[in-house]
Amino acid sequence: MKWRKFNGESIELPIKDAVANAIIRETEKGVKLKVCIGTDSQVKGSDTEFATVIVFLREHNGGFMYIHNDKTKQKFHLKERMLLEVAKSIEIAYELCDLFIEHHVEMEVHADINTNPNFKSNDALKEAMGYILGMGFAFKAKPEAFASSCCADKAVN
Repeated sequence: MKWRKFNGESIELPIKDAVANAIIRETEKGVKLKVCIGTDSQVKGSDTEFATVIVFLREHNGGFMYIHNDKTKQKFHLKERMLLEVAKSIEIAYELCDLFIEHHVEMEVHADINTNPNFKSNDALKEAMGYILGMGFAFKAKPEAFASSCCADKAVN
């Protein structure tokens, strides 16, 4: 998996090492971190592109993020695509969760799913929430799910 910073700079280390280094670097500066992980997708013609982000929030001092993009030609129904977004976020959260526990970093998984039943993405809300909470992760949906609905949304090319 290729990851990059928001400025486009490639992250050469395995993502777990890059995240560990970031946590250590920030905590050594006395910064309290919170991490939010989210995925968004867009369908463009026959392609579906996904962007997964790891957003590091520095308490009272901005933040930064790492981004992974991938594309597929596979066709998805909306609910299926929403749940795949959640699965991609959970995959990364699960890979990194021991780091967050070890370094006492709060972590949330954000789903780009609307809590308003008038929106089609709401069909996937119960399953997404059950999946995320069942894995033991904190869960946020729209409008509070900024990692997926704002950050990852901007990272989908």
